[in-house]
Amino acid sequence: QGVSCDVFEGLWYVVVVNIGPVLDNSLECSQEAAFSPQLFELKRLRSLSFFRCFTSVNQTTTLSQDWRKLSGSLETLEFRSNDGLTGAIPVDLALLSNLQSLVLVENSLTGELPQELGNLVRLKRMSLAGNRLSGQLPASLGNNLAELLILDLSGNSLSGSLPCSIGGMSSLLKLDLSNNHLNGDIPSELGKLKNLTLLDLRNNSLSGVTPSLGDMASLRYMLLSDNPLGGNLMQLGLRNLRSLTTLDLSNTGFVGGIPEYITDSRRLRFIALDNNNLTGSVPKKFQELSGLTALYLNDNNLTGELEFSDEFYRRMGSRFAAWNNPNLCCRFESSGRVLPGVQRCEN
Repeated sequence: QGVSCDVFEGLWYVVVVNIGPVLDNSLECSQEAAFSPQLFELKRLRSLSFFRCFTSVNQTTTLSQDWRKLSGSLETLEFRSNDGLTGAIPVDLALLSNLQSLVLVENSLTGELPQELGNLVRLKRMSLAGNRLSGQLPASLGNNLAELLILDLSGNSLSGSLPCSIGGMSSLLKLDLSNNHLNGDIPSELGKLKNLTLLDLRNNSLSGVTPSLGDMASLRYMLLSDNPLGGNLMQLGLRNLRSLTTLDLSNTGFVGGIPEYITDSRRLRFIALDNNNLTGSVPKKFQELSGLTALYLNDNNLTGELEFSDEFYRRMGSRFAAWNNPNLCCRFESSGRVLPGVQRCEN
């Protein structure tokens, strides 16, 4: 299990090699795993995958191999969970002109992203999450990768601002840059990603909001928490995001009131607006969102009375939070309960 062959001009060739404990009868790696020169002589190889092979921190391995020999055939290259795989991403990977999927996840790779990766114009998926990569995002990615569907660079140490060229990835469905050290304003060019369904920029140092985010009509998940964005929720362009199911804006420094038109996104299931500086009242129309399962409003400066029904509180349970809003109060229609951290309204 792990090797597949195919016939070309009457001869059998190896086309797939998957090594590692994926299945019970998968090919196993030795404790002293190393690249074999013969591997790069497989002229028809389309898919190459290593899972938990290079695991010894005492015997590290790099990706600096003769990748150009596979440039005419390789379409999928994956290295997952290889703690002993260290060093930089080699520029030679950009010679794999037929590559459609590049997955280098949870290894120990370091250094900057080579700008030459922008030459992989047939790439549909680039996932480099969970490494120790640093430096800025190359502008070449946005300039050239118009067919890219998934870009996941989360869990690294990337820094600098988002390049305006990111709007050139017109086919992108998923963009995950969370848990890095990115800074600067969110570029308005993000709004050009009309097909994007997931935008995850959590836990960076990004600032500023742009109304163009409201142009991403296909967006289902907007995850911007733990960034010093600042500004007003009205500036975020939420009115047009009718497909939105998850909105995470906790700890983003937003001020002003909660716009009632957020509830026009009838598919919303998760809303986190906690740990901000929001003021004003809480829209009663939140309870009209039949699919809503979580609403976090705690640690703000919201005021007035929570006008939700008993049925709404029962449905939400512990997934509703409104504590640490000093001038916010609640009352119940029939039960004698009160919400944790929220005072009862006086008659």
